[in-house]
Amino acid sequence: MKDHDRSKATPFLIERRGEEFCLTVRETRYNSQNYPIVTATPVSEPFKTAAAARAYAKATFGAQPGEFASK
Repeated sequence: MKDHDRSKATPFLIERRGEEFCLTVRETRYNSQNYPIVTATPVSEPFKTAAAARAYAKATFGAQPGEFASK
């Protein structure tokens, strides 16, 4: 039985680091035992606001509302 919705990480993580915001793109795939494996790739450029990071993700990766997490 596959239950991917429960363990799937949101594809975009926005973190505040001091005065800047960083965006991380996460991809979830599953191994042969149906265990989730998450690959996180940080975007190299920092952003001044979370809204700027969100706008970049929408323009570059086609992000949709509800696909963001913040830390």
